Amino acid sequence: MTDLQLTAAEIARFEEESARLLSFARGSRHEGGGFGWLDENGALDPERPVETWITCRMTHVFGLAQLRGDASAAAYVDHGVAALTGLLHDDVNGGWHSAVSPETGEVISTVKEGYAHAFVMLAATTAYAAGHPGAEALLDDALGVMEEQFWREDDGLILDVWSADWASLDGYRGVNTNMHAVEAFLAAAEVTGRGVWLDRAVRILERVVHGFAREHDWRLPEHFSSSWSVELDYNIDEPGHPFRPYGVTIGHLFEWSRLALHARTLLGPQAPSWLLKDARSLFAAATERGWAVDGSDGFVYTTDFEDRPVVRERMHWVAAEAVGAAWTLFRDTGSAEALADVRRWCAYCEEHLVDRENGSWHHELDAGNRPSARVWPGKPDIYHAYQTVILPLLPAGASFAGAASAGRRGRS
Repeated sequence: MTDLQLTAAEIARFEEESARLLSFARGSRHEGGGFGWLDENGALDPERPVETWITCRMTHVFGLAQLRGDASAAAYVDHGVAALTGLLHDDVNGGWHSAVSPETGEVISTVKEGYAHAFVMLAATTAYAAGHPGAEALLDDALGVMEEQFWREDDGLILDVWSADWASLDGYRGVNTNMHAVEAFLAAAEVTGRGVWLDRAVRILERVVHGFAREHDWRLPEHFSSSWSVELDYNIDEPGHPFRPYGVTIGHLFEWSRLALHARTLLGPQAPSWLLKDARSLFAAATERGWAVDGSDGFVYTTDFEDRPVVRERMHWVAAEAVGAAWTLFRDTGSAEALADVRRWCAYCEEHLVDRENGSWHHELDAGNRPSARVWPGKPDIYHAYQTVILPLLPAGASFAGAASAGRRGRS
C-alpha cells in the first residue's frame, strides 16, 4: 500500500465514527414529529421548536445510513418524511414552515426560507434514493416549489425569504442559500437523472464561484441587495451570526470548492476547465487565510476582506468541510498535499472536536480550542460531521445520495 491512499486503520476509524455519530443522532427524534435541537449532552432542548432545516438534515443523514446498509435507519427516514408531509408542511399556501411547535402545531416562524426549502429538496432526494414509498411525491412537491417560488431564471440564482403566503419577498439575497441549492440540485440531478437541475447547479456555481469569488480574489462576499449588488458591510455589527455572518466565511470556501468538484464529476468530459481551477483556488484561499491564522490550530469562523480574523471561534462544521474538500480534491487529482491535509485536519478534529464523553462533536470551540457556545450552543445536528466521515468510504459522485446509491448497487 502506498501513502497515496487510506490505510485499513483509517478506513476503520471513519466507519467507527459514522456509527458513533448515528447513535448520538437517534436522540434527536421528537415524539411530536420531526427532529429537534440537541444540547451538549444529547438531550432535546425543550425551549426550541422543531425546525425544517434540522429535520431535513437528519432525514438526509438517516437516509444515507440506510443506503449504506443500516436497516434500522429506515424508521428515522420515515419519521422525517412524515414530518415533511405533515407537521412542517404548509397545507394552505404550499411549501414548508421554517419552525413549528411539535406539541401544539403552532407555526413559530412565519416566513418561507430558500435555505430550508433547499434542504427539503435534499432530504426528499435522499429518502427517494433509499426507497421510501412516500419520497417521490415529497420530492415532486419540493422540486415544484423550488421551480415556482425560488428559482430565478434571469439571475441564474435562487431567492432567500418569502412571506408565508408568498405575497411578499424580502430584499436580502445571499450565497449561503444558493450553496445549499447547488447541493440539492446536484443530488436531484444525479439520483433522478433530471438534467435541468444539473444545468441550474452549474449556473449558480458559475455566477458565485467563477463570478463573485474570483472577482474578489477568492474572498467570497456572502450578502447582496435585491439586485445582486454586493453589501460588504452586511452584519458588521453582528459578526457572529450563525447564518449570515459579516465578512468571509472560511467554511463556505471549502464547501463551494467541494461542490464545484462534485459538479465536475457529474459533467464528465463536458465539464468546463474553470471548475477544477476555481475549486483549487477556493481551497487554497480557505487554507491560507483560515487555518491557524491567529497562532492556534483550527479554522477561524470569519475574516474581513483584508484577511484579518473577525470571529475567531472554531466551528466544527468548518473543520468538517475542510476535510471533505481536501478528500475530494485528493480523489479527483491525486494530490499528495490534499491527502496530507485530510490527515492533518482529521487529527485536529480527533484531538479537539470529537466528544467521546458526551457524544457527537463539539459544535464550537473558542480561540484556544476549548468548548464554547458564542455562536452555536449545543449539538443540533450531525450533518457536516457524518458526511465528512463517510465521504472517503463512498465511490466518486456528485452527491452523497448518488454516491451512496452507487455504493449500495456495488455491494449488491
